[in-house]
Amino acid sequence: MITDETPLSAVAHTIQLAIAPVFLLTALGTFLGVLSNRLGRIVDRARVLEEQRIPAAPPAAQGRLHQELTLLGRRRHLVNLAITADVTAALLVCAIISELFIGQMMHANVSRAAAVLFVAAMLAFTAALLLFLREIVLAVASIRIDGQ
Repeated sequence: MITDETPLSAVAHTIQLAIAPVFLLTALGTFLGVLSNRLGRIVDRARVLEEQRIPAAPPAAQGRLHQELTLLGRRRHLVNLAITADVTAALLVCAIISELFIGQMMHANVSRAAAVLFVAAMLAFTAALLLFLREIVLAVASIRIDGQ
């Protein structure tokens, strides 16, 4: 295949193709920050319960506090899974970007592989969002407002 494209313009074209995945990578990183923040809050709350509230609580209240601790453990597990899925999606996007550049340098058609990686990244991101949603549902269901 004969092309009029210079090596510099070929690289510039590849960079243009990589822009969309880079924006996706930014979104995944931002979401990772949200998940990390939630995980930190869950862990902090569990520590307060374990170290201060449960030992000082009357025996009648300790059961409720242990239930809250169990719920926090479930929420922590969901957030951990969501973080794993989000990081997996980010790694797949990094692989797409790398693949685009390697394909350009090797003059190889990497479109199918890039498409497969993109679908895998979207599936991982979807899993992260669903896990996040489940954690939110658990958190909201556990909130008692006005004695309810």
